Amino acid sequence: MPDISDFTDPVVAAIYEQYEKRGETEKARTYLGASSIGNECKRALWYAFRWAGTQKFDGRMLRLFQTGHLAEPRFVADLRAIGATVHDVDPATGKQFGFAHHGGHMRGHMDGCAVGIPTGGQKWHVLEFKTHSAKSFGTLKKGGVKKAKPVHYAQMMWYMGKSGMDRALYLAVNKDTDELYSERIEFDQVEFEKIQAKAESIIFAAEPPPPISNDPKFYICNWCSHNDVCHGHRTPALSCRTCVHSTPEREGDGRWSCAKHSREIPVHAQRAGCVNHLPLPSLLTYAEPLDAGDGWIMFQRKDDPAKQFIVTDESTALPADLPLQQYIYASKEISAAKDHRAICDPEIEKFRIEFNGTIAG
Repeated sequence: MPDISDFTDPVVAAIYEQYEKRGETEKARTYLGASSIGNECKRALWYAFRWAGTQKFDGRMLRLFQTGHLAEPRFVADLRAIGATVHDVDPATGKQFGFAHHGGHMRGHMDGCAVGIPTGGQKWHVLEFKTHSAKSFGTLKKGGVKKAKPVHYAQMMWYMGKSGMDRALYLAVNKDTDELYSERIEFDQVEFEKIQAKAESIIFAAEPPPPISNDPKFYICNWCSHNDVCHGHRTPALSCRTCVHSTPEREGDGRWSCAKHSREIPVHAQRAGCVNHLPLPSLLTYAEPLDAGDGWIMFQRKDDPAKQFIVTDESTALPADLPLQQYIYASKEISAAKDHRAICDPEIEKFRIEFNGTIAG
């Protein structure tokens, strides 16, 4: 009898594959989202804003994410059925309610707003809909939104502050039993201002905030999509947002500028980077900068200070007076190295020299 223990249902596999294909075409957000600002780790938020994450989700997880969106129309119908007036889109635009701040670098889209909610009088409420596993739902019922789901609490607080509404309704469902939970949240101006200050400190910071833990197995770090960058010394993929020349501007609508080319950087160009890319030194967590000039930065490894190397862009000739005994890498090689130990490795360097090669992975 054949062993089918590793057999994968072809129908299920094909469905998951389609989700993964669609997921690969989705681009990283261009802004810091209200849905994530409550994340306890500011470093993770900074990495996300700078497109420093590398984690990809499988088809099952991508389908699970979609489940939450599919539940929203049912929540809206339930509220309307009990007599509430619900706007799931902005009547003025026909689109989802959206808000922005900090020069358009922070944005959020709320699920809707409603009035006529039982015990809510005639106050308009920000609406936030969520789906939960049984375990998560139990934690929510026991502790309430602020304690059990601080990320969701901060999200609603920001929407209230931006919309002018001073109440929010959190409506959640247990996906295992279909049990519902609701909680009305009151606006807190102090909390809103803390969120605004937190967002500003992340968006306009030139370097990442300190990590929430130095242990990669810490429960928050273990599941973080930036773990290999923060703890594993993986340099993020090349983009303008990881480059020393780029800056998020305070004026405009999510505008970034390039000091090297003295111009605004459109989003499609931000994603690709250019031949003048030089990595933000703080992103090379295994090294520290020693010197720098036009088109180059000199580093030394933290684990072996005797090993020094130079990172260059692709368009600059190094000055003649630089000590060229160091290893020299193009910026794209630093980003491509999956293992940071390849940098300054004598054996790998022999192959690079002999075959005029580059680090590509």
